[in-house]
Amino acid sequence: MNRANPITCSVLAAVFAGALPGAAAAEDFFAGKTISLSTHSSPGAGYDTYLRLLSRHMGSHIPGHPNLIVVNQPGAGGLLAVNYAAKNAPQDGTFLTLVSQGILVIEATGGKGLQVSLGKFRWLGNFSQSNNVTVTWVTSNVRTLRDAMDREVVVGATGAGSATVVGPTLYNSLLGTRFKIIQGYNGSGQINLAMERGELDGHANSTWTSLQAMLGNEFRAGKVNVLIQTGLRKEAELPDVPLLSDLVRGDPGKEAVAQFLSLAGAIARPLAAPPGVPEERVAVLRRAFDANMKDPQFLAEAHAQRSDVDPMTGEETAAAIARILATPKSVITEVQAGLGGPSREPN
Repeated sequence: MNRANPITCSVLAAVFAGALPGAAAAEDFFAGKTISLSTHSSPGAGYDTYLRLLSRHMGSHIPGHPNLIVVNQPGAGGLLAVNYAAKNAPQDGTFLTLVSQGILVIEATGGKGLQVSLGKFRWLGNFSQSNNVTVTWVTSNVRTLRDAMDREVVVGATGAGSATVVGPTLYNSLLGTRFKIIQGYNGSGQINLAMERGELDGHANSTWTSLQAMLGNEFRAGKVNVLIQTGLRKEAELPDVPLLSDLVRGDPGKEAVAQFLSLAGAIARPLAAPPGVPEERVAVLRRAFDANMKDPQFLAEAHAQRSDVDPMTGEETAAAIARILATPKSVITEVQAGLGGPSREPN
């Protein structure tokens, strides 16, 4: 009969004894805890809607079943929330943040205001790869992109780091549109209300899924005009709405900018833990996010509120963000030119 080598057994025992407690401790850590889910948007807006949906389901997939609550931190186009997560929030896994997609473009193009690189955050996953769309209200008399080239179109925005500013600014540069951007709104909900009141002509660069959730009935009733979409492919419901990459085809410089925007836009709703969260807790949270994205109850509720779920894992999200942050300097120069220079200060 073969006998195990006692030295080998001792080494293996030591290895497993050292490996298992860390993972077990990470799973035990969340028992009895409350996890705060931060968003830069106001209550009822697109990002907030996703986090509130997540808060009702993800806790059941985290060992220890912690309570999840949503915290709204609007301001500076999303910079306030992401900087708080990086510098002031607990770095132990009990604080997560849903990052504004516009912040990624701001960092990649050298904009100011971000205190810690997005590359240092611990990415847990991405809810949606929904296209960005620019819309106008039925009373605006701006029905098509051509109309937006022929006359001034007043659109609402949050702050300088947001997609609501980056998108229309680049459309003006790349396509010759005449979007006039009014900053200072507290989120998509306020912008949409201002649009319906006639205070604004439209809402620039909201995700298609957010628009469906908030103005789906109005869109189906013909009260909302979709002028343009930006993403890697057309939305199935918008086959006749022009795609930015198609509009600039044949111009290498503009094509490169459109590809950059399309890739950045595909990371529409990325969820992160702060940079200092231990790796073993990040792993627990990533697997919980993945499981939640397949949860039938979560998906049914998402479908009922018209929230698109087309997820990326934490590893995929981190790789995509690293790719965008490594965009060649020649392309970044083109994007910077379209945005008016590399040194934009958020409001």
